[in-house]
Amino acid sequence: MSDKYKIRDTEYAHFLTITTVGWVDLFTRLNHRNTIIDSLKYCQQKKGLKIYAFVIMPSHLHLMCSSQDGYHLSDIIRDFKKFTSKKLIQNIIEEPESRREWLLDLFVKACSHLNKEMNYKVWQDGYHAEQIIGAKFTYEKLNYIHQNPVVDRFVERAEDYLYSSARNYADLEGVLDVTVLAHKPLFLR
Repeated sequence: MSDKYKIRDTEYAHFLTITTVGWVDLFTRLNHRNTIIDSLKYCQQKKGLKIYAFVIMPSHLHLMCSSQDGYHLSDIIRDFKKFTSKKLIQNIIEEPESRREWLLDLFVKACSHLNKEMNYKVWQDGYHAEQIIGAKFTYEKLNYIHQNPVVDRFVERAEDYLYSSARNYADLEGVLDVTVLAHKPLFLR
């Protein structure tokens, strides 16, 4: 994997993209989105994850985040991906899922070439990390995160998408608490 998109300096915030293998639309199901939210909450409470912005899209999620209290962001994300992989597979197996066989087969094939002993691979390797430097870059990424559901025409206004921090920035109740940055992003002006 390239060094270009790795977390090098854990004291800075980063923009991350975490993607399912094959870009499969896993998060069209409420139970899978809630697994992601619950896991992010746990990482906030127990692992030092500080979230400034997020969005859960059908096949990926974007985060603007940092670590605190001596934790390393790369360790938090590694643990998040490992736990959510297991929990998402458990959801697929135990809960109603019309695509069960297809999804499980896809996740089995995704790890068949690996030397590791794995049964299923849900996430692509890595997590496309970009260090947040400067106000312009910060607000470009914040706007990008919040506009994702608008661009994909899930909603007309960013703050109407429940699984996004755009709601927090619009002073609406969100599904996840975030640290709202001082300036309002472009989509709210």
